[in-house]
Amino acid sequence: MKNIVILISGRGSNMEAIARSVLPGAKIAAVISNRPEAKGLEVARGLGIEALALDHKIFPDRESFDARLMQEIDSFAPDLLVLAGYMRILSDDFVRHYSGRMLNIHPSLLPSFTGLHTHRRALETGVRLHGATVHFVTPDLDVGPIVIQAAVPVLPEDTEETLAERVQAQEHRIYPQAVRWFVEGRLEVDTTGHVHVRDASAAPDGWSVPPVEP
Repeated sequence: MKNIVILISGRGSNMEAIARSVLPGAKIAAVISNRPEAKGLEVARGLGIEALALDHKIFPDRESFDARLMQEIDSFAPDLLVLAGYMRILSDDFVRHYSGRMLNIHPSLLPSFTGLHTHRRALETGVRLHGATVHFVTPDLDVGPIVIQAAVPVLPEDTEETLAERVQAQEHRIYPQAVRWFVEGRLEVDTTGHVHVRDASAAPDGWSVPPVEP
């Protein structure tokens, strides 16, 4: 049985999507937030998952907080660490500690629009396609090996809110899929940093870049 720990900072909608998906051979051992008021903690508890908060504001710096957070995470012996709306930049030591076993989801089609305000920037740039990306986490922000992406069209009448809503619906599809592939031991990263999924066609929703929604 593989243990999964999920980090959140807010409502945890991707955490909930993963928790409600079928993950044979795995369990979500804990959900941890850096914000005690995060609504996702109650969501997790309602799903029967151990949930706890570690307030980053009481620590003098990022490194001391990350060191304490690692202790909390490692107490659950995780095979996989999932960032699901975790809104903090991680220290290099933290990232190295979980190298190869930490996933993140970003609301854009990476490498486009790294960082914040992705939907606004997509609209301002005038791109016709936008979406979401699940990737392995590396010390460089939002540039780790890409596991899976989903694309949606950018419509003429879109606002940040409407675009974000359609992208998030795709996030809730592809993040559980990426976690499932990891749990099943089907993800391989080659020497060029490209991710390969063994026998992807045999999995439900087994696509790397799904068709654009109509």
